[in-house]
Amino acid sequence: MFDQVRSAAERLAGVAHRTPVVTSRTLDERAGAEIFLKCENFQRVGAFKFRGAYNAISRLTPEEREHGVLAYSSGNHAQGVALAGRLLGVATTIVMPKDAPVTKLAATRGYGATVIEYDRHEVSRREVAGQRQEDRAYTLIPPFDHPHIVAGQGTAALELFEEHPDLDTLLVPCGGGGLLSGSAVAASGLAPACKVIGIEPTVADDATRSFYSGTIQTVKNPPTIADGTRTESVGELTFELMRRHVTAMRTVSEDAIIEAVRFLFFRAKLVVEPSGALGVAALLSGAVDVQGRVGVIISGGNVDGKTMARILG
Repeated sequence: MFDQVRSAAERLAGVAHRTPVVTSRTLDERAGAEIFLKCENFQRVGAFKFRGAYNAISRLTPEEREHGVLAYSSGNHAQGVALAGRLLGVATTIVMPKDAPVTKLAATRGYGATVIEYDRHEVSRREVAGQRQEDRAYTLIPPFDHPHIVAGQGTAALELFEEHPDLDTLLVPCGGGGLLSGSAVAASGLAPACKVIGIEPTVADDATRSFYSGTIQTVKNPPTIADGTRTESVGELTFELMRRHVTAMRTVSEDAIIEAVRFLFFRAKLVVEPSGALGVAALLSGAVDVQGRVGVIISGGNVDGKTMARILG
C-alpha cells in the first residue's frame, strides 16, 4: 500500500498544493513537546480531501469518465470531487445533507457539481446515492473506503515525513478513517518508529470503539460540532489498515474541540474547522501524552461564518 501512496504523490505533483508546516511556541509550551502542524486547511478546496478525490478520478477509464462520477459527503469530499472533476473534465454529482455547512454546499456548486440534498434524519446518503446509480452508470467515488482515496490522503503525511523524518508521534483526525489509515501507511514506509494516534470526538467514537473491540462499530448522526466526523462507521479497508498500522485511538470532548479552534485562530492565526482541530484538541486537553517531536495533521479549514462566530464568541 505504501507504493500506492508514492504513486499518488507523483500523480498529485503540480496539482495539489504542498501545504506548509507551521509551528507555535505557545503550543509547544502547552503540550510539553515540539509540535509540527501540517496545514491542509491551505490545500485546494480547503481540505485534504482534494488529494484522494483527484487521485481516484484521474485513474478512471475514458468510458468511466464519460458517464460521470457520483459521491456522497457532508462537504469536504464533495468539494474535492467537484474540483477534481472540473480539472479533469468529468461531470460530478454529489449527494449532500441539507444541514451541511452553507460554505461547503456553496463551494461544491461553485466548482460545477450537481448537488442533491437529502435529510440525513430520514434517509441515509448511501441509499440516496444507490438510487442515483440505478438511474445512470455513474462511477461511485466513496469518501474514504477505497484504495485510491486512502493513497491520496496519505500523501499529506508523506510530505510531512519527508520534511520531518524524525517525528516521534503523529496525531490524525478520524472520521471514516481514510486520512488516518493513509497517514499510518505513509508512516510505516518512512518512519516506522513513529506512533500514529487517531483522534475523534467523544460523541462520535465509533472508530475508537472499533479499534479496541476488533469489530466495526457504528454511530448514527452524532451530535458533534466536527461535522467531518459524522460518518456512521469506518470502512472495511480503512479499518483493516488502522488495525495494522495505527498505534492507538483517543477521543476529545466538544469543549476541547471548540477550545482548539479558538487557540488556533487567536494564537496561531489559523482558520481551522472543528474536524481539523482534533489533534490540537487532544494536545491541549491532555487526551494524549506526548513528548519529543509531534506531527499533527490539520485536516481542513472549511467552517462557515455563523459557526466560527459562535465558537469565537
